[in-house]
Amino acid sequence: MDTALTRLVGVRHPVVQTGMGWVAGPRLVSAAAGAGALGILGSATMTLDQLREAIREVRARTDAPFGVNLRADAQDAGDRVRMLVEEGVRVASFALAPSAELFAELKAAGVVVIPSVGARRHAEKVASWGADAVIVQGGEGGGHTGEVATTVLLPQVVDAVDIPVVAAGGFHDGRGLVAALAYGAAGIAMGTRFLLTSDSTVPEAVKARYLAASVRDVTVTTAVDGLPHRMLRTPFVDSLERVGRARALLRAVRRASAFRRLSGLTWPRMIRDGLALKHGKELSWSQVLLAANTPMLLRTAMVQGRTDLGVMASGQVAGVIDDLPSCAELVGRIMTEAEGVLGSLEGFRAVR
Repeated sequence: MDTALTRLVGVRHPVVQTGMGWVAGPRLVSAAAGAGALGILGSATMTLDQLREAIREVRARTDAPFGVNLRADAQDAGDRVRMLVEEGVRVASFALAPSAELFAELKAAGVVVIPSVGARRHAEKVASWGADAVIVQGGEGGGHTGEVATTVLLPQVVDAVDIPVVAAGGFHDGRGLVAALAYGAAGIAMGTRFLLTSDSTVPEAVKARYLAASVRDVTVTTAVDGLPHRMLRTPFVDSLERVGRARALLRAVRRASAFRRLSGLTWPRMIRDGLALKHGKELSWSQVLLAANTPMLLRTAMVQGRTDLGVMASGQVAGVIDDLPSCAELVGRIMTEAEGVLGSLEGFRAVR
């Protein structure tokens, strides 16, 4: 299927596997890329050396185009950008809008820049800076999310910018791809659907928790870091919402200490990272610490399999997913479904 997205990044199908921390590693990314989608490494939870190693591992596994998701507010963002350029990475994506200087550096090197946004004004801003495309996530998406549904946000952004728009939030099949194309998008981006594949390294017991969830089991809470965060509702999430401020602070300090040992970050750096995520919100000190070590909470579940002590970011589509195909099977199925839907619409037009 030929769209502005496939032409821009050189993939066979207008499907993007998003850069999820602790999930989108070399195995998943290379499998998604090999299936004809755009696989994106989640680098926010990697050191510089780990990122370089991951990039080279993906390249060793596939010669298909792939990208890297960067954290725009990371202190070493400039070093990571230069690494992408050195390693010849095709696409850079951002969860937050990077500075105009980072944009310019990537563009000068011929890297395709695709930021993710959750509001029309943010899409207009990055488009004015020279973004090549934009991923627009509606409120159905997992992780940090907004309040506007994809079906409302997507057409707003399509009408506002003149660059390819990729739709995210609530997509998992070929029908969704056709719907996104009908709204004017150039493709779809999926996180939870790729997490729930056989190529994902997430522990099988954790995948089973996702598969068992209903739509009502996917909630939005501010208890983790003070910002709206869509995830599976678990007893641990319930406890975060119930716990008093003193206990929350003690728990946050313990977890922050564990993440500091794992990441090698200093306490001042972690506090700065937590404060950087405030986005004008009034956060308690426990929330600032939790914001700084949210990656640790995700790692506890997504790597260690401790769903009782970690959080599981999730889109609402987890409630309608019931299988674990390979990336090749998933992408092939989506494209077959999309072609079938388009064919039925052609028939409908002929009947009318």
